Amino acid sequence: MDSYDKAQLIHEKVAVFVCSTTGQGDEPENMRQLWKFLLRKNLPLDSLKSLNIAVLGLGDSSYAKYNFAAKKLYRRLLQLGSAALLPLALGDDQHEHGPDATIDPWMKELWLKLADFFPIPPELPPVGDKTCLSPRYKVAFVDHTSLAESTSNKGSLVPSEWDPPLRWVESDPPSRRHPFLARVVTNRRVTSEEHFQDVRLIEFDVQGSAMRHTAGDVLMVQPQNLPSDVDEFLSVMQLNAEQLVLLEQSDPDVPLPLALTQPCTVAHLVTHHLDFMSVPRRSFFELLAMFATSDEMERDKLNEFTTREGQEDLYSYCNRPRRTILEVLCDFPSTRASVPFSFLFDLIPPIQPRAFSIASSMEAHQGRVEILMAVVNTKPSSASLERFPRDPEKSVIMIGPGNMIFFGCRSAHADFFFSGEWLPLESEGSLWLFTAFSRDQGSKVYVQHKITEQGELVWKWLSEQHAYVFIAGNAKQMPKGVQDSLKRCAQNMVA
Repeated sequence: MDSYDKAQLIHEKVAVFVCSTTGQGDEPENMRQLWKFLLRKNLPLDSLKSLNIAVLGLGDSSYAKYNFAAKKLYRRLLQLGSAALLPLALGDDQHEHGPDATIDPWMKELWLKLADFFPIPPELPPVGDKTCLSPRYKVAFVDHTSLAESTSNKGSLVPSEWDPPLRWVESDPPSRRHPFLARVVTNRRVTSEEHFQDVRLIEFDVQGSAMRHTAGDVLMVQPQNLPSDVDEFLSVMQLNAEQLVLLEQSDPDVPLPLALTQPCTVAHLVTHHLDFMSVPRRSFFELLAMFATSDEMERDKLNEFTTREGQEDLYSYCNRPRRTILEVLCDFPSTRASVPFSFLFDLIPPIQPRAFSIASSMEAHQGRVEILMAVVNTKPSSASLERFPRDPEKSVIMIGPGNMIFFGCRSAHADFFFSGEWLPLESEGSLWLFTAFSRDQGSKVYVQHKITEQGELVWKWLSEQHAYVFIAGNAKQMPKGVQDSLKRCAQNMVA
């Protein structure tokens, strides 16, 4: 959204907003400047009276502040005089059919509303659902010989194994626009070898990066595809790994991929940009079906997956087993052979950076950053930390994996993370530590049970010391169980 000239908003007739929510109800990074502008106190309450709006939020109802950014945006736009074309729509990843359950009917109504403002000229036929539009980018294959001649005095333009597109400047903190290539110092397993889950403490050398962080911050890590998966994708799609590719804009409003060096080899593109190991969304099948021209069975199945009636079958085929884009392409050999190379950017999403909570302190580990990462084969679900209070004298109650920590895991001997740091602090009286090892006794014990046991102490910290409470861990049942225990503490002490 920030790429749009916000000063033009007062002159627009219609605006459609689609936004996600990050952190704890925060607006996404590329919406912050627009949101700051909309919150200006000197904006008249009728400044957007000529604007008709539609707002779609994309979120996950397992989080407490579900679609909070979209809700805030919708309310603020109405406060500034906008008229709603449609009620606020909230897509939910937790719905059995995903956000499409909300998006489909919303889009249908939206097109009808937009047709009133922008009627199609009679001489132009409407674009049908099965019409294949132009690809996102223009793709040109570059000859190695001509490239070598044109760059003989400029050095090679072919990217190395990892080549950030925009060089990081020492005075700038690292960002997605200016990434920092950090060296892995250690990669150590912190769970016992007998434990079912492999959890690693990974340490990065970030000296000279100008990086600063506080408790609750996350480290964004840009992943890449495994060499074995890259080789399989190249083979399945019958692509030449060494072919040079150059992208050009098809639409001036659609920028080229920021994180892609140009020109680059097909192998570099597949390794660093195309997320073919992700689970495809329905839009993938809608586009893939347009290239199913030679095999009737494949065409029928792909088209079935795009219908409302076929969503249960699609969920069983794709979402439940976590089937990847690569695996789907293998299942439809005739169709994949008909996909033009230029449409790979429309068909396959770019690889997104992954966020990991930072597990180290700048004071204790200068020039280093640590993250705690579980090695998993399925998509994890986790909750994020809010910012810690700036006042170091404030009390903090931490619940998960401060001053008071309720820590839960399966076993004291298998996955009691950072016990070597916490136990000495407890012994010297600098930390209250309560542990819940769910598998170390006959009946399961969780952190919410420990909170209830220490209800009087917890309430004293909350009511007298105004302690902050932070919950980290699984985003499913655990947070609600903890919240219920905290409520019971308050009810029991107030009653």
